Amino acid sequence: MELRPAFRVNGFLMLLVLLVIGGGALIGAVAATSAASEGGSAGAGVGAVAGYVIAAAAVLLLTGLTTVSPNEAKVLQFFGRYIGSVSEAGFFWVVPLTAKRRISLRVRNFETQTLKVNDSDGNPVQIAAVVVYRVVDSFKSAFAVDDYEEYVQTQSEAAVRHLATVHPYDAAPDAPSAITQAADSGSDAPAAAPERTSLRNGTEVAEELTAELRERTLLAGIEVLEARITHLAYAPEIAQAMLVRQQAAQVVAARSRIVEGAVGMVGMALDRLTAEGMVELDEERRAAMVSNLLVVLCGDRSAQPVVNTGTLYA
Repeated sequence: MELRPAFRVNGFLMLLVLLVIGGGALIGAVAATSAASEGGSAGAGVGAVAGYVIAAAAVLLLTGLTTVSPNEAKVLQFFGRYIGSVSEAGFFWVVPLTAKRRISLRVRNFETQTLKVNDSDGNPVQIAAVVVYRVVDSFKSAFAVDDYEEYVQTQSEAAVRHLATVHPYDAAPDAPSAITQAADSGSDAPAAAPERTSLRNGTEVAEELTAELRERTLLAGIEVLEARITHLAYAPEIAQAMLVRQQAAQVVAARSRIVEGAVGMVGMALDRLTAEGMVELDEERRAAMVSNLLVVLCGDRSAQPVVNTGTLYA
């Protein structure tokens, strides 16, 4: 079975017709009852019974009147059988004696609980997300799951947990490991680490979470409009340690950049001196100059130069 529109008639028109028929039948039944009590013919008694039956039928048909608000649907069941849904706002008359279940089609949002889960690197993190959704298929929302609101909440928490386990908290590679890779490869510059999407990449993570939730909630007739992380932090037991680790990684990365620049400047200085023939240096003096220049360029404090007033080899 699938979603289909239910039979409906304008409620105001049907109300007027039923009031006229029911009222006329009731008046006729009262008149026939009076005539029969005064010794009238047997036909008066039959007319009275027929009038009361028609009036009762009119009252029974009034149970088919229903009101549908904007962005709302009424799911109709006739003795357990689904006979259709009414999604258009207004006052209608539908099949009487039907159970009418209200399903809201308005946009809703809720925030998941703050979940504690390990990221792809094994670090415990705290994460929460907000999910914006709406019902697009009232039949599936009413009959495919027991409670579509609870279903969306459960699937949202499951999707957030899965998202946290496949991505790291921070995609930045550790500086020490990058330098180790560079040393192993014989390169002067740190090797480029493979790019990873971290939980802090808001746009990419939100798109991935939204796509996964749409697949999970399609069964319940739900359309997920947006899902976005609202809370992300390391678990308290490792938060301080991870802060120290991040600071150390940044210091090492900065030092690596300084060394890389200093080596380039020293090489450029030696090449210029050699090209212009300003001074001839043997290997020992060349090594000494390189050492002095690196100390000056890489030191975190101002160097105190020693001026040699004698010869170069004194």
